[in-house]
Amino acid sequence: MNLKDKVVVITGGASGLGQATARYMVNEKGAKVALLDLNAEAGAETVAELGEESAIFCQTDVTSEESIDTAIAVIMDKFGAIHVDINAAGIPLPCKILDRDGVASSLAKYATVINVNLMGVFNVMAKCAEQMAKNEPDEKGERGVVVNVSSGAAFEGQIGQSAYSGSKAGVNGMNIPAARELGPLGIRVNSIAPGLFGTPMVKSFDQKVQDALIQMCEAPKRMGDMEEFAHTCAYLAENAYMNGRVIRLDAATVMQAR
Repeated sequence: MNLKDKVVVITGGASGLGQATARYMVNEKGAKVALLDLNAEAGAETVAELGEESAIFCQTDVTSEESIDTAIAVIMDKFGAIHVDINAAGIPLPCKILDRDGVASSLAKYATVINVNLMGVFNVMAKCAEQMAKNEPDEKGERGVVVNVSSGAAFEGQIGQSAYSGSKAGVNGMNIPAARELGPLGIRVNSIAPGLFGTPMVKSFDQKVQDALIQMCEAPKRMGDMEEFAHTCAYLAENAYMNGRVIRLDAATVMQAR
């Protein structure tokens, strides 16, 4: 899919990897972006940076159907279509199975992670796919592309990541059934499993903590640049033969138990 003037919906689009992807899509690919996030201040600042002709912000809760329906209506009113959906919103809430006293974890804590990281992804993907299916197909028969953000933790989760790893493994598990269902409509579905990236949150850690994290990276031995993530999102949108798969974007990192 040629991204020029295409409309890209990005959840978690007001910060971190989502925001970096929004910048890349507008500045490098000439796309329009719709930023779905809870942080209204950061969303407004990002729109001001990218320009109102190219960007829109919708304060959105990805776990709420009503919230997503409202956002979709606003996006359609402004841009008239949705071509790409990048689901980058997520929470890394730790959740051990047993606490230090041997007491079972609260199911509510586990459910909170699953609701945002897995059900939220499905919610936005489904709502965007509904609009994509109405697009006129391009010369390759494409109507839309979905890129769901997973994590290296989906493969080698650390202790305390049972909820997070389970949610991200579920994101990868949706690739094939979603690609099979939506493929006949001209919609592709893939996921990215990023490793350690230099997001503002990670960069805010003490340098010793950052150095310890970098040691787990195999090669290159550094954090990923956020533009490298954004570039991969664009690749998945542009390569019409890439479907139903997960890309591990992690410098060959294998996470340790702790």
